[in-house]
Amino acid sequence: MIPLPLSAIAEMTGGAVHGPPDAVVDGPVVVDSRQAAPGALFAALQGERADGHDFASAALAAGAAAVLAQRPVEGPCVVVPDVQEALGRLARGVLDRLPDVTVTAVTGSAGKTSAKDLIGQLAGRAGPTVFPPGSFNNEIGLPLTVLRADAGTRHLVLEMGARGIGHIAYLTGIAPPDVGVVLNVGTAHVGEFGGRENIALAKGELVEALRPGGTAVLNADDPLVAAMASRTEAEVVTFGRSPGADVRAGAETLDERGRARFTLVTPEGSAPVALRLHGAHAVLNALAAAAAARAAGLGPAEIAEALSRAEPVSRWRMEVTERADGVTVVNDAYNANPDSTRAALDVLAHMARGGRAFAVLGEMAELGAAAAEEHAKIGEHAARSGVAGLVVVGANAAAIADGAGQVGSWTGECVQVDDVGAAVAALSGRLAPQDVVLVKGSRVAGLERVAEAILAEGAR
Repeated sequence: MIPLPLSAIAEMTGGAVHGPPDAVVDGPVVVDSRQAAPGALFAALQGERADGHDFASAALAAGAAAVLAQRPVEGPCVVVPDVQEALGRLARGVLDRLPDVTVTAVTGSAGKTSAKDLIGQLAGRAGPTVFPPGSFNNEIGLPLTVLRADAGTRHLVLEMGARGIGHIAYLTGIAPPDVGVVLNVGTAHVGEFGGRENIALAKGELVEALRPGGTAVLNADDPLVAAMASRTEAEVVTFGRSPGADVRAGAETLDERGRARFTLVTPEGSAPVALRLHGAHAVLNALAAAAAARAAGLGPAEIAEALSRAEPVSRWRMEVTERADGVTVVNDAYNANPDSTRAALDVLAHMARGGRAFAVLGEMAELGAAAAEEHAKIGEHAARSGVAGLVVVGANAAAIADGAGQVGSWTGECVQVDDVGAAVAALSGRLAPQDVVLVKGSRVAGLERVAEAILAEGAR
């Protein structure tokens, strides 16, 4: 963060200084006292299970310059009515002091984090860039990312998530975007939104918030996203496989590991791309990143080279690891929805053409009344894709097994288990060289532990 005296922080947040007003915060802003460093600002958030105020003394002892708090603590602090809201106001205040920063924001029902990681790596070609690893896409994570920017930052790449209408509008109030990327409107969180049309309303808040002279980057292949062009006065650039898309892919192929090769086609010219990411679905994320990079002034050759060099950044998203015995584990366990799970199963089928495919699938959360039907459809998709073994984890995912059982031509085996340990046991001793195992579920399932256990078994 840019150095700020407590008096300026109080002015930005509407708070009151307790302690020397000229004390300067010149370190990071953190919400975990264990991450406090000299000069840091510790934001004492109050959660369901812990109160950050109880850890203020530990943060100050670690060198934090001050605490952002809702009540006075022992040491320098800025007291505000609401720490979370103040965190957002502080981020907006800092961003307003950085006029040379271009803000690129990404949203969508699936692929946000992977697309953000690609855009961040491409933007780094155009100047110093800040983008977060993982999914810092909510009202806490997003301002923390903004506050990592300093006077040298030229590009700030943000991921914006939503659990309801108005959430993205709130986030854009903290960080008004210059470039807004909308990937898709799928079924993630459909239970909370009440339908895809409401999801589209929420995602479209991003393009409505674009700054004057901004650019909306929209998926030409998704009608609900393409229709968002009418919701902005900004320049609209489209991406996709559609022939009419401004940025599109030609001559797509997949190698034996499921990595895409294609020709990047733009209005300025074409160039070959060989992705290091796995799955045909990565192509659309790459095209979205390419379209955003055009807005940063990069040409097609440089974009294609950067895409070909881009590596996975965030954990547990199509992490492909081969054991010493030749078994391949695909850890895509960070999160799951129907669209991303189907895409992952398609990658599994492609990668396992020389061996057998196994899928360990857990609950896809927040689907509401559609949960049973959507889980059953995934079971059908898994069976039709030819998996040799399907391990369904947890009662909330049971309909996956029901769906697989409806495919009469399927000759694979399905096992339903209660927890992670049982899932690991179900596969123990069954895997052979050239087999591929996909592990995928929503965060509540915690299935990354299955992938880690399978890899550890191979090491033994």
